[in-house]
Amino acid sequence: MSINIKAHRGRAAAVLAAVTCATVLAGVAPARAATATYCGITWGSLPKSAPELTASPIAGARVGRHDCYDRLVIDLAGQPAPGYFANYIDGYFNQDTGERVPVAGGAILKVRVLAPGHDANYQPTVPWKFGTHIVTPEQFSAGGFRTFRDLVYGATYEGETDFVVGLRARLPFRVLKLDGPGGGSRLIIDVAHQW
Repeated sequence: MSINIKAHRGRAAAVLAAVTCATVLAGVAPARAATATYCGITWGSLPKSAPELTASPIAGARVGRHDCYDRLVIDLAGQPAPGYFANYIDGYFNQDTGERVPVAGGAILKVRVLAPGHDANYQPTVPWKFGTHIVTPEQFSAGGFRTFRDLVYGATYEGETDFVVGLRARLPFRVLKLDGPGGGSRLIIDVAHQW
């Protein structure tokens, strides 16, 4: 019986090459997975802004859960959609007294809407006072929100209104400006569930 050593060497080399290739690819796969974006989200967590001021008053605020992010919608009574400044902060303070306003969560996102919380006669267009928890930590928990932990109204000062969002952690976010429905407009803040 003869054994073709050349054939075995060729097969052994092919098997060795396949094992080496599989080992190298196995080492590469986790690196690719680590750099893949969650739900295709590439927003980042750096400050975002659009400087357009509007006289249209804020009419309300609402929150919602989505598969990949939690959403805050700030409704306005007119168009165009307002400008904004959105950024992570270490703490939120009362401008008059300097006292820290309690905000639940591991990170705080401040959204300054360039629109007032009152009409042209300075009558409030929203029911909240400074420091009001619009949605409480207990409500967010009961609602199954993955990222949002708290939502605090910061009041209006010189035509600009603060909303402060308590989050589980510092996570990517985006801000969208939309007209409608009807004659109104919306400012939308989405915060991802993870990186």
